[in-house]
Amino acid sequence: MKTQFNDVIFPDNGKRTNLLSHIFLTLLFVLSLTACQDHRTPDPVALSKPTITYSDDVATKWIDLELRLVKTTAGFTPPIVARALGYTGLVLYETVVPGMSTYKSLAGQLNGLPTLPQPDATKEYNWALAANIAQYTLIKALYPTTSDANKTTIDSLKLSLENSLKAGVAPDVVNRSNQFGTTMATAIFDYSKTDGGHEAYKNVFPTDYTTPVGPGLWSPTSAQLIPMLPYWGSNRSFVAANANVNPPAPYPYSTDTNSDSYKDALEVYTVGKNLTMEQKEIGLFWADGGGSLTPPGHHINIAVIVLKKEDARLDRSAETFAKVTMAVSDAFVACWRAKYVYNVLRPITYIKSQIDPNWEPLIPTPPFPEYTSGHSSGSGAASQILTDLFGDNYVFTDNTWAGTFAGRSFSSFFDYAEEAAISRLYGGIHFRSANEKGIANGRLIGKNISALSFKK
Repeated sequence: MKTQFNDVIFPDNGKRTNLLSHIFLTLLFVLSLTACQDHRTPDPVALSKPTITYSDDVATKWIDLELRLVKTTAGFTPPIVARALGYTGLVLYETVVPGMSTYKSLAGQLNGLPTLPQPDATKEYNWALAANIAQYTLIKALYPTTSDANKTTIDSLKLSLENSLKAGVAPDVVNRSNQFGTTMATAIFDYSKTDGGHEAYKNVFPTDYTTPVGPGLWSPTSAQLIPMLPYWGSNRSFVAANANVNPPAPYPYSTDTNSDSYKDALEVYTVGKNLTMEQKEIGLFWADGGGSLTPPGHHINIAVIVLKKEDARLDRSAETFAKVTMAVSDAFVACWRAKYVYNVLRPITYIKSQIDPNWEPLIPTPPFPEYTSGHSSGSGAASQILTDLFGDNYVFTDNTWAGTFAGRSFSSFFDYAEEAAISRLYGGIHFRSANEKGIANGRLIGKNISALSFKK
């Protein structure tokens, strides 16, 4: 005789009991596997609040402070500023990217950066706290010669942000987040020390450099006889490909009135003698000379303006600052490489010798070769990145000089870059060709930064 149970026919003679025991043991085994799966090593993204949940105050406030530092820290010339900003942009991104589930570290992609610290996947982190201590630690390392007043300001910002961010956060999470940020900053600083530009602020005008002499070559335009940072072009770029992004050769030097070099110089002279009010405003707005944000700082401040307009969260700001700062840094390395390959004389030298010995430019001529334009190279790189991130036809107002100059409005990032470039012609310190070739080269560098695999 057979007994039916839940539509399954079981035989008598105790076999039914044995089968039920087998089913029960099988169920226990399946449940044990599920339990094991539930205790697999968790993802730190799942344990911690995502980076997007945090305000970008911890990013923009540190950038704002760093831009104030460059105004008053001795030796922080434009290339050195670009480099420092590049590393602080990188440390911000690498510290918070574990909280960005669709993004990944740039370790293994950047030139000479094989590995970076990783968070403990079994623990919780506060990415904003980690970013705060990371930027604080790296800025202190990059600006050791800044004034005591500036150092006090750095310490104050760190404490202010930390006190705000740790409210309601468990002490162990605070400590762990601070430790991760500190470790990341140390790793990025160690990486920075191998690029060729470490502590360059100590030797901006190296006395071991021999200035080439000859027709059409740079010669001093002031009491500064040694040109600035002649070896900068050999520094490591963030993207290896950018070491090979170079502008075409400048026009051959000639004093023939039909030559391209003479026409370039005559344009600078003619425009400088007949500047309109707007051209003067443009030349001065973008002068970014001593005691200012410098040209690299001006480009990064435009990114700050855009992020504030966008009401960006920490994740978007971290990506933006990393891309813009590294692009501008690489652009200045490439620009300085060209300057000392070609050693082109400045417009004031050509014009005074060939056209008008009494001519003076709108803004002072800086002490290094002419080709290409640093402002043009930097704006080309920054505008390419910002266009890739926020789109073309993006309307914004650059109020970097609020209180000194009226803000200048643009209908796209490329528009701003073109104005920054032409400002150097209005200022009388660059030929048109150096501006045009500089901006084109900068855009190529920006494209290489954008081509990095930020997303998984």
